[in-house]
Amino acid sequence: MTKEFAVPPVVFPSGGNPSAVGSNNIQQRRVATAPFQPPRSSSSSIPFMSFDIGSAAAASSSSLFGGPIGSSSIPGGSASFEDEEPLLDELGIHPDQIWRKTKSILNPFRSNPAVHKDSDLSGPILLYMSLCLFQLLAGKIQFGVILGWIVVSSIFLYIVFNMLAGRNGNLDLHRCTSVIGYCMLPVVILSAASLFVPQGGSFRIAVAAVFVLWATRVCTGLMVALADGGDEHRGLIAYACFLIYTLFSLLVIF
Repeated sequence: MTKEFAVPPVVFPSGGNPSAVGSNNIQQRRVATAPFQPPRSSSSSIPFMSFDIGSAAAASSSSLFGGPIGSSSIPGGSASFEDEEPLLDELGIHPDQIWRKTKSILNPFRSNPAVHKDSDLSGPILLYMSLCLFQLLAGKIQFGVILGWIVVSSIFLYIVFNMLAGRNGNLDLHRCTSVIGYCMLPVVILSAASLFVPQGGSFRIAVAAVFVLWATRVCTGLMVALADGGDEHRGLIAYACFLIYTLFSLLVIF
């Protein structure tokens, strides 16, 4: 049994050309409209709208520093990195001065007080770190102990000297700390030599005594030469210096 389907009639336009209508619809569909684009102004006040990165960077650096890099905003002069002082000089660290002061300690019979007139703490800190390092190599961690003893020793000798000198005493704490720190050089050498000397025995004590007398003589001479009012009390000042460096030597030999 066959099934019949009702087919609707096809109606053509009045032009009589159905293909023309289809082609016109296809052309209308293919025509694409351009997306919306904001108008660009040639005189834009924002640098990055022109997409010129180099000019924008130059403009920003000029506006920040008042001109091109390397130029000076000071009228009548020009500044550059070559005119800057070395970093160590700006920090107050002078290696040549430290070396001259250290060499003056090496000879206990001819110390030069003139190089110690300008006190500094760079050399004493260097000697302090060296002493702590040698003690660490010997198996002794004494960073805090040595630093505390240096501070207490400086205050102790400062008080003793000014009390003995009376009104004539002009020794300041900074210079006193500088002299005590530089005179730690014999103790540092003793600490380095003790790494190769057997523990215990009278020989080790005798060597330590020589270095203590060395440090005491140099420190006493510098204290008397750099400050007024110490000539009459040289023996008492030497005794105070002897106690200070004996304590440091005990840290080394025991």
